[in-house]
Amino acid sequence: MQRLAQTVLEYIRKHELLRAGDRVGIAVSGGADSVALLRLLLDLRKEVGIILSVVHFNHKLRGAESDEDQGFVAGLAERHKLEFHCESGEVAAYAAEKHFSVETAAREMRYRNFRQLLAQGRMNRIATGHTLDDQAETVLLKIVRGAGGRGLAGIYPQLRKGGCQLSGQQRPNVSIVRPLLGTRRSELEVYLVTIAQSWREDKSNRDLRHMRNRVRHGILPRLERNLNPGIHLALAETAEIARAEEEYWAKEVARVLPLVWRVAPEPSDRRLDAGAVGGTLGLPGLVDLPLALQRRVLRAASASFGLQLDFQHVEEILALTSKPNGSVVLPRDWVVSRKKSELRFESNGDKPTDSQYEYRLSVPGSIEVRETKSRFEAVLVSGNAGEGYNPEDLLDRTFLAPELKVRNWHPGDRFRPAHTKAAKKIKELLQERHVSGPERKLWPVIVSGTDVVWVRGFSAPTRLRSVHDRAVLLRETALKEGVGNRGLG
Repeated sequence: MQRLAQTVLEYIRKHELLRAGDRVGIAVSGGADSVALLRLLLDLRKEVGIILSVVHFNHKLRGAESDEDQGFVAGLAERHKLEFHCESGEVAAYAAEKHFSVETAAREMRYRNFRQLLAQGRMNRIATGHTLDDQAETVLLKIVRGAGGRGLAGIYPQLRKGGCQLSGQQRPNVSIVRPLLGTRRSELEVYLVTIAQSWREDKSNRDLRHMRNRVRHGILPRLERNLNPGIHLALAETAEIARAEEEYWAKEVARVLPLVWRVAPEPSDRRLDAGAVGGTLGLPGLVDLPLALQRRVLRAASASFGLQLDFQHVEEILALTSKPNGSVVLPRDWVVSRKKSELRFESNGDKPTDSQYEYRLSVPGSIEVRETKSRFEAVLVSGNAGEGYNPEDLLDRTFLAPELKVRNWHPGDRFRPAHTKAAKKIKELLQERHVSGPERKLWPVIVSGTDVVWVRGFSAPTRLRSVHDRAVLLRETALKEGVGNRGLG
C-alpha cells in the first residue's frame, strides 16, 4: 500500500468515516483533488470493505468544458467498472432566480443532489475531496470575517445528515465524509503524477474575483513565505482543536439551556414568521454561569427562533444583567428587555411594512433600487493608479464577499465610520445627522456577509481601507425619473 493511501486510511479510521459494508458515492468533479480521492479509495476498498460508485454534478457554467468534465468523469467510472450517477443543473439561472452568488448556488444544487442520493438509498456515504488546504482557507476566511469557536472549527470530517426519509421510513446513519481533510493538495498532485493519472483543470479556480481564490493564490502563500512555513497545518490544527471544544460546549449548553430558558406560549392569532415565538431567560441561573457559557446560552436561546447574534449584541444583552431595567434592539426587529429577574425576548416584526428592501450586488456590478431612486455600484479600481478616487472611499477586496447586499438599515445594525473610536448603532448615527421620517426608514446600507461596510453619507471604516492596488469603490448615484429597477451585475 502506498504511503499516501496508508495516511488516508489512518485518517478514515481516526474519525470513523467509513466502515465495512458502506456504499460510498465518490463526488468527482474531474479536478485533481476528487480524482485523487477516487483512486485512493479504489486502493483502499478491499481493506475497508466498501462498495464504490461515482457521483458527478454538471453545473453547466463553462459550456463545452463542463460537458468535457462530465465525459472525463464518466470515462473514469467506466474504466474502473463503477456505477455512475450524474445530474446537471443550470446554476447561473438558479443563482439569478434566488439572488445567490454563483458559488452559493452551485454548492446548494450540488448538495441537494447529494441529499437526494442518500435519501433514495443509492448509497449511505458520499465522500468529497476537501483537503487540508481547503480547511486552512476556510479557517482564515472565518477569522477575517469574525468567528467564534464554531466558525474556527471549519470543515467537519463528517457531516451527518440525520434520518433521511425513504419510502415513508427513516434511514439513519447517512453522511457526507471528507477523507482527504488531513492531506495537502500538493501531495495529491504528486500522487496522481506518480500513478500516471490525468485530471481536469478548471480555469475558474484561478479567477481572483473570488475571495477564496485570492486567499489560495495570494494571501496564504505570502503568510507561508513571510510568517510561518507551516501555516496550512497550523490553521488546520486550530480547526481540530475548535471542533473538539465545540463538541464539549454543545453538550454543556444542551444541559444548561432547559434550566434557564422558557419558550413563550404561541399567540392564537400569531402573525410572526414560522418558529419566531420568543421566550425568557431566568437571570439567577444565567448570571451564576461562567462568562463563556453565558454567551453560548444567549446564542443558543436566540437561535431557537432563527436569530444569529454577533459579539456586540451578546455583550449588550449581558450588560442588562447588571441593570434594573433596559432593553436592546436586535436584528430583524427583535428586542430583549430586562423584566425583574428575567430577560424577555420579543419580536416587533409581526406588523407588515412597505419600507423594507434588499437587493444583491455583485462585485463588480451594479443595481438600481427603486425605493431610494438611485443606482448602487461596486467598481473594481486600482488603488495606486491615481485614478482620481478619494483613497478613503476605496475598500480592500480581500475583506469583501463576492456578492454584497444593498438594503435599508435594520434596528441593531452597527457601523464604525472612519476616525471614530467605536462602532455605533446606525439609529444613533442618523439621529446625530437629524435624519428623520420616511427618508430615515429607507436609508441605505451595503452589507458584506453580516457586516455593514457602507452607509450613505458616512466615511468607510478604516479597517476596510485598501492598502494595495486591488480595491472596490462603492458608490450611489441618483436615477433619472422613469428608470425601472433591474440588476446589471
